[in-house]
Amino acid sequence: MEPIFLKPVFKEMIWGGNRLGVDFGYDIPGDDTGECWAISAHPNGDCIVENGEYAGKHLSELWDAHRELFGHVEGDRYPLLIKLIDAKADLSIQVHPNDAYAKEHENGSLGKTECWYIVDCDEDAQIVIGHHAKNHEEVKEMILNKRWKDFIRVIPIKKGDFFQINPGCLHAIKGGTLILETQQNSDITYRVYDYDRLSNGKPRELHVEKSIDVIEAPFVPYEVSETKETGDGYEKQNLITCDFYAVNKIDVHGSATFTQDKPFLNVSILEGNGTINGISIKKGDHFILPDRYGDYTLEGNMKIITSSL
Repeated sequence: MEPIFLKPVFKEMIWGGNRLGVDFGYDIPGDDTGECWAISAHPNGDCIVENGEYAGKHLSELWDAHRELFGHVEGDRYPLLIKLIDAKADLSIQVHPNDAYAKEHENGSLGKTECWYIVDCDEDAQIVIGHHAKNHEEVKEMILNKRWKDFIRVIPIKKGDFFQINPGCLHAIKGGTLILETQQNSDITYRVYDYDRLSNGKPRELHVEKSIDVIEAPFVPYEVSETKETGDGYEKQNLITCDFYAVNKIDVHGSATFTQDKPFLNVSILEGNGTINGISIKKGDHFILPDRYGDYTLEGNMKIITSSL
């Protein structure tokens, strides 16, 4: 049984840059490439398998026709979506709905719970997480009266930081930041504010009413409980385990053996290079270890993020 390597899908964005090409060596479509959909079966970016007996098939096709690869997990879509995001400029101030709201208001879509691992960032980089409104009424008043400086909560970040973004949490990636995002398989984003920017001569669509509906107030910071495990040739850190995913960071320095005992395991190589069971892997590779993959040995010097249900 082989790892399932996937060909990323790239998205050009008003706020994107060229680091996905410069840092990761991807063949990006232009110098405004904001997103690499690295492991995705979403209709807006369905990755193609690059190797093995399923080469040339979309990930969604494997999910539909070969559910045994994913432990016969139930559901009408591959549940997770993994992205690399290069924010050269600030993203819009935004919020995501939960499953119940999205199902009702977005044609049966999943909601969007997500988390961010800061792959790299400028020395003075910041992100938006949360707001300063005391209650829901104040959320509405601050948004409608455009009191953005009073409303928006901005915090400093550094390389290696990790954040969980639950539905209802106001957030935005700001310029000078490169992140790996693990999220539910959803493309639903409500823009609250976009700095009055123009795209092709027009303001981008805002979703003010829906945003006011779903923003949680008051904002309560999500406390991430990180647990670490050190073994021969590796350090493993559980970044989060929630209802939708478990995300781990593995630093390999030498040789380390693990067991793939999940229905499937998403794997992203963020730094370095090496091998998995003798197969060459390098920075920028993304693959899935299917169900019953069993033991696997990582060799080399690498920083890896994994995710599973």
